[in-house]
Amino acid sequence: MRGTFGRYLDVDLTNAEFTDREIPENWYRLHLGGRGIAARLLLELVPPGTDAFAPENALVFASGPFQGTGLAGAGRHVLMAVSPKTGSIACSYVGGYLGHELGRSGYDGIIIRGRAAKPVYLLLSEGKAELKPAGKLWGSQTLDTDRMLKDLHPGTRVACIGPAGERQVQMACVMHDVNRSAGRPGLGAVMGAKRLKAVAVKGHEDKPLADREAFARLRAAFGRALAESKGAQRLGRYGTAGGVLGLCETGVLPTQNFQQGVFDEADAISGERMADTILTERETCTGCPIRCKRAVKTSFAGQEVHPLYGGPEYETVGALGSLCGVSDLSAIALGNQLCNAYGLDTISAGVAVATLMEASERKLISEEVPWGDPQAMVTWVRKIGEREGLGDAIAGGLDSWARSVGANFVMTVKGVELPMHEPRGKVGLGLSYAISPRGATHLEGMHDTMLEQDSPTPELGVKDAVDRFQLEGKASIAVLYENLRSFNNSLVMCVFTTSMTGPRYNFPELRELLAAATGESIDAQGMLDIGGRNFDLLRLYSGLCGYRSEHDRLPDRLHDPLPRGASASRPIDREAFRREREEYYRLRGWDECGPTDERLRSAGLEELAQRGCR
Repeated sequence: MRGTFGRYLDVDLTNAEFTDREIPENWYRLHLGGRGIAARLLLELVPPGTDAFAPENALVFASGPFQGTGLAGAGRHVLMAVSPKTGSIACSYVGGYLGHELGRSGYDGIIIRGRAAKPVYLLLSEGKAELKPAGKLWGSQTLDTDRMLKDLHPGTRVACIGPAGERQVQMACVMHDVNRSAGRPGLGAVMGAKRLKAVAVKGHEDKPLADREAFARLRAAFGRALAESKGAQRLGRYGTAGGVLGLCETGVLPTQNFQQGVFDEADAISGERMADTILTERETCTGCPIRCKRAVKTSFAGQEVHPLYGGPEYETVGALGSLCGVSDLSAIALGNQLCNAYGLDTISAGVAVATLMEASERKLISEEVPWGDPQAMVTWVRKIGEREGLGDAIAGGLDSWARSVGANFVMTVKGVELPMHEPRGKVGLGLSYAISPRGATHLEGMHDTMLEQDSPTPELGVKDAVDRFQLEGKASIAVLYENLRSFNNSLVMCVFTTSMTGPRYNFPELRELLAAATGESIDAQGMLDIGGRNFDLLRLYSGLCGYRSEHDRLPDRLHDPLPRGASASRPIDREAFRREREEYYRLRGWDECGPTDERLRSAGLEELAQRGCR
């Protein structure tokens, strides 16, 4: 298939060897790229049950057909491996510039296996791969590592781990360009276990497109439409944190560890306040006109916040801010900088600190960690990164630590901390939180508030507005939009450049671009088939790891009502949730273990049938 190189670089860290791994042609037609090819590789290479920190785990960097083309929104790629949080397959998506270089590297991705005897970094520059000693880099924070490698290898883009990854902190990220995070599943800890400090990539080869002239024309039109979009312009002006006030008004801004959906000081941590005070620059990813990435300069408690570390996005503002009751924007910016320097997921870190604050209030721990204390938030982010004191136990797994002290209010699904969207006001998203094989994620499916407009997605048959509190019937909608998002994640396109609903619904344009890139034309049903098939791969793997339908549940707190705000008095009914989960499974063709053999065969995955847990 055009639009691909048809091969991955296979790196054996144990023996310091490289091979080219050819990808079967039919895999590209079935899975397209990105998450689909990465999941298929893990199913083939990593036996379910493999420990996340074992040499046998594989870390896959995967691109799709648009990476390397300069298309707006395609400056991304996906990382996938067995996660230390779930013990099963998990993925993380990240922007910046490395994805573009990977798309021009001559490879569609990189498979990293084994464990190096001593710390190393991988250099893939202009088609040549090398493992180089990283002893002098080991222990460095991400900014220092990024600078040193770019000085040594001009023109490269760098993905690296910080001290948190080296210490195998479960919430460790792989940081790209210092301030872009492949976060959530703890893949930075997987890199640390492999003694791989960094991956540096410099591309040199144009993508082999089916119709280069048509693609260039469509790419320009796509970029113009995006730049002219009022929603994109607002996103550029205020960043993702521009959503803080709207979420608070809707009653879905997680506050005090999901005990509230309203934060009285939301204005103090909003994107608008950031733009008026500490914002110094708007940054972007390859080819994107939106420029939503924040760069900020400020100080807190005598510590400088440097623009090179970027600035807090919405999830960070929510996690380190309202979730902890913290309204000091400079403290949140410093917490973000510490997370980026250590290589920590900001959502996970914020949920951990909020759990500590509630545990302190309930006298479950001896440490004093008061709600709303900005210094306490900053201190505990650092302690988790350093694995210092109680921070060491939390770094080993928030879920297991919380159980050990009786903190039955820890807000996780399958060991993964909840993102900053309150599901009692977005009940379909809550269904996706519970069922997702990778644990709670806000980037798998739809947000119910997207469906409250008239005629949300006529092409997909969603022609009427849907109440965000209505649970009945949400299973079919969740499956539909999860499949759409899964297709998007197989292209590895930024979710802020592809609109799933409303007047800017642009998946027909993406399919035109895909045809120009690959020579393969698909209709709306075809893209949903690809997305659903690739989603099945994740659930098949998790079923082989022992996950069952009983694990698809929400924290108990979400079945109690919020006390105030626009989403108050609307608990997620347990019985209604169970019924909708069963309907979801029926629609997907899953049983308690995952995709049935019948479903796998109907999806064109005959060779994976009879691999289930039955």
